[in-house]
Amino acid sequence: MEPARRSWSANWYPESEMELPQLQAKSLERLQALGFQIVAFALYPNYLGVRKGNCAALLAPVVSEGFAVYGAPTWLVGDNFGVRVKRNDGEWFVWKKECVAATPERVAELERFSAELADALLPTTRIGLGSAMRRRDH
Repeated sequence: MEPARRSWSANWYPESEMELPQLQAKSLERLQALGFQIVAFALYPNYLGVRKGNCAALLAPVVSEGFAVYGAPTWLVGDNFGVRVKRNDGEWFVWKKECVAATPERVAELERFSAELADALLPTTRIGLGSAMRRRDH
């Protein structure tokens, strides 16, 4: 199968040509159509990043299947992945010495982001019903 050539750009993603298998290119197009930004995180050069609002995740290519989430989606602290920690004074998203409170609103936004990303990455298949074909999203 001939790889599709696509040029992706977003906040941090350099304008460059990438060769992607067609299924992966379609996955990225679907993510962009749903409002996700395709971004690059300098600390993770082997993964594609996706961002929506202050939430982000890394995507790893999966042969013949598009992409899978690598690690866990998280809240951005500045331009970096925050780690959710529990301290005596509450829950926080932390990057080095920077902290952002893990408020109920932020946690809910992160949960919506995670669910929407998981749904967007599910494969799309065609199912035959007699002579009619219908499309079903898993």
